[in-house]
Amino acid sequence: MILSSLANLYDRLADDPNVDLARHGFSQQKVAFAVVLNPDGTLFQIQPVGTESKGKRINESMVLLGSAKPSGSGINPCLLWDNMAYMLGYKVDDEKPERTLKSFEAFRDKHIELEAVIDDEQFGIVCKFLKSWSPASSADCPGIKDISTGFGVFKIRNVNEYVHNRPKVLAWWKSQSSGSDAKGELIGQCLVTGESGALARLHEPKIKGVVGAQSAGASIVAFNFTSVDSYGKQQSFNAPVSESIAFKYANSLNYLLASRRRFQLGDTTVIYWTEKPSPVEDIFGRLISDRSEDSEVNDELQGILKSIVVGGFPAELDDPNTPFYMLGLSPNASRISIRFWHESTVKQLTDALASHFRDLTLVHSDRDNDFPLAWQLLRETARETKDIAPLLAGGLMRAMLDPNVNYPSALYQAMLRRMRADRRVAYLRCAVLKAYLNRSHQLQRNLDMALDEDRPETAYHLGRLFAALEKTQEDALKINDTIKDRFYGAASATPASVFPRLIRLSQHHLGKLEKKYRIPAEKRFQAICGKLDTFPSNLDLTGQGLFALGYYHQRQDFFTKKTDDSPVEPTAPE
Repeated sequence: MILSSLANLYDRLADDPNVDLARHGFSQQKVAFAVVLNPDGTLFQIQPVGTESKGKRINESMVLLGSAKPSGSGINPCLLWDNMAYMLGYKVDDEKPERTLKSFEAFRDKHIELEAVIDDEQFGIVCKFLKSWSPASSADCPGIKDISTGFGVFKIRNVNEYVHNRPKVLAWWKSQSSGSDAKGELIGQCLVTGESGALARLHEPKIKGVVGAQSAGASIVAFNFTSVDSYGKQQSFNAPVSESIAFKYANSLNYLLASRRRFQLGDTTVIYWTEKPSPVEDIFGRLISDRSEDSEVNDELQGILKSIVVGGFPAELDDPNTPFYMLGLSPNASRISIRFWHESTVKQLTDALASHFRDLTLVHSDRDNDFPLAWQLLRETARETKDIAPLLAGGLMRAMLDPNVNYPSALYQAMLRRMRADRRVAYLRCAVLKAYLNRSHQLQRNLDMALDEDRPETAYHLGRLFAALEKTQEDALKINDTIKDRFYGAASATPASVFPRLIRLSQHHLGKLEKKYRIPAEKRFQAICGKLDTFPSNLDLTGQGLFALGYYHQRQDFFTKKTDDSPVEPTAPE
């Protein structure tokens, strides 16, 4: 289904006049320079191609002749484009000058052989240049060392179009068998379409843009060891896909990876699309992964999310029945791993997001986001972004996109570990704990978004008691480091070893409070302790999550504006 959906996307994009997409026999490449020639076939200049952004040059994307730069270690020249070694016989700090010279000669000979066949004036100028050019003079070209990497193309001085876009050149190229050598083709049944045709030995062009994968491109389908061959089939013939489908899905992937229909989640690069043009393609990434810097746009996004959470379908999303697809890709050496795959309709997508955000709903301060972004949740699981567990992104996305899928237990456990490590029982962490516990149906009844004094679990009330003891200490001593900084880990895992000591210590703190504060504090202790029969020797992972939520709820309740004039002294919550 993945390859089929991507191939269908290619057909849709190919019909869009506003999309510059490579056709079969062509490829989208990043071009760094242009070799500009005088009409007499002499070199005018080596011209940088692209734009400057923040002091860095961004190469220009162009549709060029050929499915991709031919792979392999042999001499493999392209037509009317290539790197400096082929086009000019030049490499910076060249360790193999003989090979570079052979590369240029092969490039030159290929074009000269086609000069009479193509019969184009500008192509003839290129051939004239190649016949007379001496690679030894390349180093003297001004600025060549600054743009010596990347691919280049040919252009004639004072002519707007590039030589590879000349009508005669394109007509000749299209007349060839798919722009490639058709000899040795293997005919078989395509796994995607079920139709017979020429099978792709290599799935090209390579996929570029997956963060962490090889910059030259990687493959989703590839076989490079004889140990993985079966039934006498080699390379990608082990997974027979027609050349047409391989070309289409690879180009669709490259288009999406270079567009705004992508976002990063941990080590996973996520792309998404719809079966037909839909506003969802323009705004989905910002709904769950990235907010705009424009306040008006953010207000619009917030309005859409609020509408989704209350069960509505925003009119901005157009047709609710439009099929929606999402694909998560992760680097794996020279290959790309499928981290997750999701397909649904736009309405099913909004229903799933509504369930996700309702699961996360938790009382919080005004400075916290009502609709946490996916990367913000993952960021809470590790001290640094690079330490986020690779598998968490896929598990989180699956839970976000399907309300019947539990949140990953590894995500829940990671939050507990971070709270024990840094003693920060914060909004996003507790929101994930609540979502996990509610969706996994481990409790007698679901957790609420705010304090619930009637919950049946001892662990929850132990967390409340710990928060009450801490609040009394803060009010009595006016200190920054509290019992949480010393005892949170032990209190949440082995309560019996800690709470008797903390309760004895609280008597000292109560003695320092004025009567108007001491009496409410004592009543809190009595009310909470009335829910406890004993202090358990240890709490399991479910209990530790309930402890954290009881603590968080009680802390938030302390700093929530009360309807009565309670004399509790406010302090900024954690």
